[in-house]
Amino acid sequence: MFTGIITGVGRIAALHDLGSSLNHGKRLTLEAPPGYLDDVGLGDSIALNGACMTVTSLDLPAHRFTIDISAESLARTTGLAQIGQRLNLEKALRAHDRLGGHIVSGHVDGVGTVTRFARVGESWELRVMAPLQLSKYLAYKGSITVNGVSLTVNEVADNATGCEFSINLIPHTVQNTALGTLAEGSAVNLEIDTVARYVERMLGGAPLTRKESA
Repeated sequence: MFTGIITGVGRIAALHDLGSSLNHGKRLTLEAPPGYLDDVGLGDSIALNGACMTVTSLDLPAHRFTIDISAESLARTTGLAQIGQRLNLEKALRAHDRLGGHIVSGHVDGVGTVTRFARVGESWELRVMAPLQLSKYLAYKGSITVNGVSLTVNEVADNATGCEFSINLIPHTVQNTALGTLAEGSAVNLEIDTVARYVERMLGGAPLTRKESA
């Protein structure tokens, strides 16, 4: 479980194929800020651009760790397979931590596309086109996670292909996350508000998953 409050910005330092076919995933070596991994152990969860991953090895002197990502996860996320890519990092929530953002599971629900990223006064306006299946979960002043960052929706506009939503980013967010590297056309990982997911289920809506559990 996470909160969407980014605690560091890392970088993909190396990629290694876990097999020769498209059904195989990759092993990522990630470089974290100095000291970031001091309280991290093997098997701990760290969200990378909003996708929850498991630490499989640690190199504390080099400030590096590895994760194994499956082909399925690669197909359903973006930005996790390019050397040099900067990533938002968040360690898993502890029971005594403050819930500064909103409840985030680290499970990406879809990939959106940035339609505008421009300065407006002292802040920045970020507009993202979300896939059609996520439209009903987006609401004015509701919560959305973009590349792992907990954000508040300021405006929504539905159309035939999806939902464009607008977010205001304060300078602190742009400077202390990897969102500052976005541009028009960038792909971003999206996770809807967990509460919205349960509300839809209780009201009898179709789940996001492709099949029901037994």
